[in-house]
Amino acid sequence: MDYNFHWRPVFRKLDQLIAAGWVTMEVAVFAMLVGIVLGLLLALMKMSNSRSLRWVAVGWIEIARNTPALLQLFFFGFGLGAFGIHLSPFLIVLFGLSFNNAGYLAETFRGCLSAVPHTQLRAARSLGMTATQTYLRIVIPQVFRIVYHPMTNQLVWSVLMSSLGMLVGFRELSGETQFLAFKTFRIFEYFLITAIIYYVIVKIILGLSWLIGRRLFRY
Repeated sequence: MDYNFHWRPVFRKLDQLIAAGWVTMEVAVFAMLVGIVLGLLLALMKMSNSRSLRWVAVGWIEIARNTPALLQLFFFGFGLGAFGIHLSPFLIVLFGLSFNNAGYLAETFRGCLSAVPHTQLRAARSLGMTATQTYLRIVIPQVFRIVYHPMTNQLVWSVLMSSLGMLVGFRELSGETQFLAFKTFRIFEYFLITAIIYYVIVKIILGLSWLIGRRLFRY
């Protein structure tokens, strides 16, 4: 084996990798929050009686779920650029991940909303609750309990898929790793440490999710 391992250059830049890991978490969390809002709206649109709203929701969901996430990122990076709309690398990744998250979460929300029996809605309305009160006090708590763990999985997916951002010049964890690795030619060492950082990030997310879920869903 002719390859010689040199870890010192990697450990010297460990603080930069950790800082880039925070950038990864930042864009993933923002994309998740936007995706939740848009996904819920798409789910309600797909369940509505309006044919035009249903077609918009179906089109979004089909594109988000059946095309590669990389192509969706390239659309916001290079597709919009062809029309004179130039976004920063951060916004390209944020919009791309949000678009994809919304498509997947929309179907998750739709399934959860459909799982709530209509008899509960009618019972709430018969007790004098408004439609808003019914959704806030009856439907949403049940939906949140069902959708909680799928949302955690989607957040993990967002963290990992944010690595595609290095292809549009975004200096998140993978982008920073690529920059430093090609600068020092310590490819294996840098990407091994980066893989460990990703693993730690995911485990922290899953651990926090378990703790929060245990506290929220005691009964």
